Amino acid sequence: MSREENLQTIERMWAALSAQDWEALKGCLDPEVQYEDVPTEDTGATGPENTVRRLRIAFDHLIHHEHTIHHLAVDGDLAMLDHTEVWTFKTGETATNRFATVHQMRAGKIYRWSDIWDVNKFVSQFPAWFLEVMAAAHASDFGGEVVES
Repeated sequence: MSREENLQTIERMWAALSAQDWEALKGCLDPEVQYEDVPTEDTGATGPENTVRRLRIAFDHLIHHEHTIHHLAVDGDLAMLDHTEVWTFKTGETATNRFATVHQMRAGKIYRWSDIWDVNKFVSQFPAWFLEVMAAAHASDFGGEVVES
């Protein structure tokens, strides 16, 4: 795919995430997508259904997701994104964090999605009740077989 087509897919995916439009987001992902939060110990999620299922653990508790792109560089099938996310929880608290994201593309879809971020800085802003929600999630729920939502 062309640089422009890959760029458009990435922009659509991030807009879909902010809008919590899960079907649109899945439409931007390769059937074998691998999503990972690099600084965490879990193995991430495999496949569009599991990726969305994993994202929803957090996003189902947000009333708003603000996403600001600072830099987005696309070279063939590789993209690097420097961006800030502001999460507003349904209970009113906010958490702000800057991320570096790497997207590897395949046939115009996101095939690998790796987020790199400062765990301590971001997590220290989370409300206590949300930390309990996150702790209840298990990494094994998002790898291997695709789980239909």
